[in-house]
Amino acid sequence: MTVQDVINQLQDLAPLNYAEDFDNVGLLVGDKNQSVSGILVTLDTLEAVVNEAIERSCNLIVSFHPIIFKGLKKLTGKTYVERVVIKAIQNNIAIFSIHTALDNAFQGVNSIICDKLELENKKILMPQSATLKKLQTYVPKDNAEELRTALFKARAGNIGNYDSCSFNIEGKGTYRGNEDSNPTLGKKGELHTENETAVSVVFEKHLESNILNALFNTHPYEEVAYEITTLDNTNSYIGMGMIGVLKTAMDEEECLRHVKAKMNTECVRHSKLLGKPIEKIAVLGGSGSFAINAAKASGADLLITADLKYHDFFSAENEIVLADIGHYESEQFTKSFLVDYLSKKITNFAVILSKTNTNPVKYL
Repeated sequence: MTVQDVINQLQDLAPLNYAEDFDNVGLLVGDKNQSVSGILVTLDTLEAVVNEAIERSCNLIVSFHPIIFKGLKKLTGKTYVERVVIKAIQNNIAIFSIHTALDNAFQGVNSIICDKLELENKKILMPQSATLKKLQTYVPKDNAEELRTALFKARAGNIGNYDSCSFNIEGKGTYRGNEDSNPTLGKKGELHTENETAVSVVFEKHLESNILNALFNTHPYEEVAYEITTLDNTNSYIGMGMIGVLKTAMDEEECLRHVKAKMNTECVRHSKLLGKPIEKIAVLGGSGSFAINAAKASGADLLITADLKYHDFFSAENEIVLADIGHYESEQFTKSFLVDYLSKKITNFAVILSKTNTNPVKYL
C-alpha cells in the first residue's frame, strides 16, 4: 500500500475539496508513491511525534493539524516547524494533514463531540454552499437506463438519505455530422432525429471527474452533449459546526459539568448563565467565535467551542450560553477516531495511535 492509497481512504471520509480556503491540507511532506510500513496518527506533528514514528517504524504520519501552515522560506532548523520538516525528510517520513476537511465532514470532528455529549438529531450548523453540482445530458431513450445506472454507481444522484435520484424528460434530439464524423445513429451529412431522454442528476463537487468518466464511458454518442452547473443550494451534510439535542434538558450548571466530564477538560470558561434549561446544543471544535451568530440563529441554548476572546463573550447578548472548553480538548478524540477508521479500512499493517500529548496549554 502506498501513501496515496491511504490518502484515498481518508478522502472517502473527508474529501480535501471541502477544506477551508485558508487551510493547508493534504500531503505536506513526502512522496505519494512511497510504500507505507506503518501509520502514526496524531493531532499535531511535533519533533517528539516524528521521533515516535521513527521508533515505531511508521513512515507515514497522519496529522489533524498541518505542521506547515504558512509558506516556508528557509529550512535551517531555527523553528519547531523547520525542525519537524527536516527530520521527516531525513528519515523518509511522509506527513499528511486532514484538518478542516474533517471539520467540514458530517462524520468528522463535530460529530465526534456530539457523540461524546450524547446528543441526538445531529445537523450541520453552517452548511457549505457551492458544493453541489448538477449534470444534465441527453441520451437515446434505449440507452437511458444503462447511463443512469453508471452515473448512480459513480455516486451521482445522492441527496441526503436517498440515492439513485434523477429527473428525466423525453423529447426529440437532432444533429447532423460532418464528413469527419462517425455517428452511432444516423448517417454523416444527413439531419437525424432521435428519441432521447434528458437525464439530470445532482452530485457533490469532488466527484466530478468520476461522474464525467462514467458519462463518457457509457454514453453511446461520439460527441456527448452535457451541461454541468454549480448549484446555490447549501449542502446539509457538509459544513462547519453541528447542532444536536440532549435526550433530557439539563440545568445550565449541570450541563456544563456534563460537558467538562465528557470532554475531559480541566477548565470550562463560559458566559453569563441565563437561568433556563439547556436542551439544544451547538458545537464547533477548535477556534469557533465565528459561529456565535449562527448558533444564536439556530436557537441553540449553548455553544461549545474554543479560543473565545474576552469580547467574544459579550456576543452572547443574553441569548445563548457560550462555553470555551479549550482548543486541544475540543479536538482530542479526533486521533482515536481516525485510528479506528483507518484500522477498519487497512488491515495489512499497523495503524498506531500516537502516545505524545501535543497540547501546548498547561493548567495549574
